[in-house]
Amino acid sequence: MFETDKPVIGMLHLPPLPGAPGYGGVISTVWDSVLADLEALLAGGVHGLMIENYGDVPFYPGRVTAMTVAHMTAIANEVRRRCELPIGINCLRNDGRSALAIAHACAAQFIRVNVLTGARVTDQGVLQGIAHDLQRDRANTAAQHIRIWADFNVKHSAPVAPAPLEQEVWDLTERGRADALIVSGVGTGDQTDLEELRAVKAAAGDTPVFVGSGVSVDNIAAYRDCADGFIVGTSLKEGGDTNHPVEADRVRAVVAALG
Repeated sequence: MFETDKPVIGMLHLPPLPGAPGYGGVISTVWDSVLADLEALLAGGVHGLMIENYGDVPFYPGRVTAMTVAHMTAIANEVRRRCELPIGINCLRNDGRSALAIAHACAAQFIRVNVLTGARVTDQGVLQGIAHDLQRDRANTAAQHIRIWADFNVKHSAPVAPAPLEQEVWDLTERGRADALIVSGVGTGDQTDLEELRAVKAAAGDTPVFVGSGVSVDNIAAYRDCADGFIVGTSLKEGGDTNHPVEADRVRAVVAALG
């Protein structure tokens, strides 16, 4: 999928979309922000992109609205028009089915699913795994080319019934049929635990494992040998603040630090 064996995937955190409490009422402002971040990520040399409705707090626990899907699809298609990099879609909090539909419409290569199997306690309540519906959607639309990246021990959550790490990895890859796994810190921008990452990588076998949060110019080299790629957002923003614009110089520094 990527032109390098250790890709840096830059986050496109969408501002609040129409229908979300924080939406400012002017859609052109949303587009201006997204396209400015896109330009900075491309100038900085990322190897892929992830589009996420980060500004739509508080998130729906399951399916998002038709309005959200429509605007994410329009934005994703414009991103696709402007670049040829692999694109991923994440519909927060756990709407992998809409993410798959958006990816299908805009020729994206992968989606992120926060809770693919099992159950997690989150600020949206208890989220249930969606693998049974999502995998059927993918099969019924001949969309097996769209990869499903699943979170392991997803941030901002706790397990309903904790299981051994190896069991959770097996459930995600064998029963949930995830194509890749993502290991993150406890919250957005929080550093991923290196020992947990190593353990997941060892248990995952041939399934790729990505670092999902807390990657920066200072620590990306430490993760290199036990990760297959990096999803980076917060540290690429002005002042290291998730709510600020992406800065191309920060992107270049992270890509260069990877080597």
